[in-house]
Amino acid sequence: MATEAAPPFLLESVVLLGTAVIAVPLAKRLGLGAVLGYLGAGILIGPHGLGLFRNAETVLQVSELGVVLLLFLIGLELTPSRLWHMRRDIFGLGTAQVVLTGLILTALISALADSWRVAAVAGFGMALSSTAFALQLLQERGQLQTSYGQRAFAILLLQDIAIVPLLAGVALMAPGSGEPKGPLWQEAGTAVAAIGSVLVVGRYGLNPLFSFLTRWGAREVMLIAALLVALGSASVLHLAGLSMALGAFIAGVLLAESSFRHTLEADIEPFRSLLMGLFFMAVGMTFALDVVFASWPVILAGVVLVMSVKGLLLWALARIFGASNTDALRIATTLPQGGEFAFVLFSSAAALNLMNQNDKSGLIAVVIVTMMMTPLVCAAYDRIAARLRARGVAPEVVESFEEAKASVLICGFGRFGMVAAQMLSAEGIAITAMDRNARRIDYARKLGYKVYYGDITRADVLRSAGADQAAVIALCVERDDIMRKAIDCIRENFHNARIYCRATDQAHAIDLTKLGVDFHVRETFESGILFGRAALEALAIPADRIATIEEDVRQRDSEVLRLQLTGGLFAGADILHARTPRKEPKHSEDA
Repeated sequence: MATEAAPPFLLESVVLLGTAVIAVPLAKRLGLGAVLGYLGAGILIGPHGLGLFRNAETVLQVSELGVVLLLFLIGLELTPSRLWHMRRDIFGLGTAQVVLTGLILTALISALADSWRVAAVAGFGMALSSTAFALQLLQERGQLQTSYGQRAFAILLLQDIAIVPLLAGVALMAPGSGEPKGPLWQEAGTAVAAIGSVLVVGRYGLNPLFSFLTRWGAREVMLIAALLVALGSASVLHLAGLSMALGAFIAGVLLAESSFRHTLEADIEPFRSLLMGLFFMAVGMTFALDVVFASWPVILAGVVLVMSVKGLLLWALARIFGASNTDALRIATTLPQGGEFAFVLFSSAAALNLMNQNDKSGLIAVVIVTMMMTPLVCAAYDRIAARLRARGVAPEVVESFEEAKASVLICGFGRFGMVAAQMLSAEGIAITAMDRNARRIDYARKLGYKVYYGDITRADVLRSAGADQAAVIALCVERDDIMRKAIDCIRENFHNARIYCRATDQAHAIDLTKLGVDFHVRETFESGILFGRAALEALAIPADRIATIEEDVRQRDSEVLRLQLTGGLFAGADILHARTPRKEPKHSEDA
């Protein structure tokens, strides 16, 4: 029996996935991180390893879409309020770090490089640290919300933004491959028109599009639309001769204040992670081991040079911008490595014939080794700092972020959720609100509330909305089945959050009690109590008698709920109709 030919890339896909499944957990087990796991997997199966893949460029071209989606997600994070709060560290400290590190490394590398262009690409590429690698270190240590963690994140954020002009600079420095496409003014006009079209469509078209899809489209249609926005804007700028990453970044920024931001982020994140992993594996496939072995002294010297210069500048600049000596040292030991965007920059430069493959392989080797060295440097610093503190030489590190505040995630923003939000906002509590009703979101936004579209039964959407940092998750949705699924999801994924629920009726309150939520209240109970008080006042019942009646009704309601937990919904019905006893008047002993 003849067997049919396998579909294209089937065996290659199995090899890619199988190698990643083995290499990434192993790398994380060794404390090296997922990025190095992907790179190692690519080196192993590439043409310079086992030779299972001969044409790595094909994989690299497809996987570059991961970089596009990464820039889109970075844009989604850049809300104006967040930028304004971190503006000094992002645009001051971050810009100074990229510019000074890039210039100094360029000057030092130019003494060895054949061209100042190669030195500039290498210097500014090495100035960028690894966002994925550094954030993983901070999260594993639980230090992302510390003062130094926030400054490190600000630097990484500016570095992520900086890749856009750096990629544009590489394209400008690249030698021409033929006759120019047209006059300079024509190329400039095309670029401006492309950016303008993306801005106009994004500003006035994206929110109406997603509002329409939430009313009439299924979840997969929302996902398709999200990918269409990211890749479509990237394609428009690519056709105009600009960076695809720039187009995706602009689209992300335009959607940063959108009600659909968290859902878009959660939907695209798996594609971004998969394609970025594929990108790192493709980079590893292009890693020429023979070049590394032939020039290992130069590569080792490059590692020492990059980590020393970056570490010293990070420490000095952090101190200048107000960080304590301890925080500055922690930043310097967390961000001295090269980053994933250096691979993007070097690959782009090689594709444009700005540097040869040997230079590219050597620079990538330096980046990989700096990544491998960073956990060791951090561990060494921690040991030294611990010994110094034990001897009283160094002060204790305060591991708390001074601007951190308790936050509440409100799920369901109808009348009930809106009133709860008013109470919290009156105390200045940070609130994130979510709902799945597009009309309700539009109405709430017109009243000045920031409400996002999202499915509260999905852990990825809740995490994107900040559930892992929320002190309280308030479930104010109308549907009992949706609330039950959300409770299960929160219990499984967000153990530190307290769950407060709106109960629709007594039966629902019984279910919530059995589920053991932290707090619940029936949506009409308190308003019914208030209404009853007003009616009694209208009947001229004395105020002290009304207070006694209210206290008695509340106690009987709690007793009925206790009986219904074991006896069913109709247990304790007789208690509901009992009259509140009157206090007997006190008689004097002389009467």
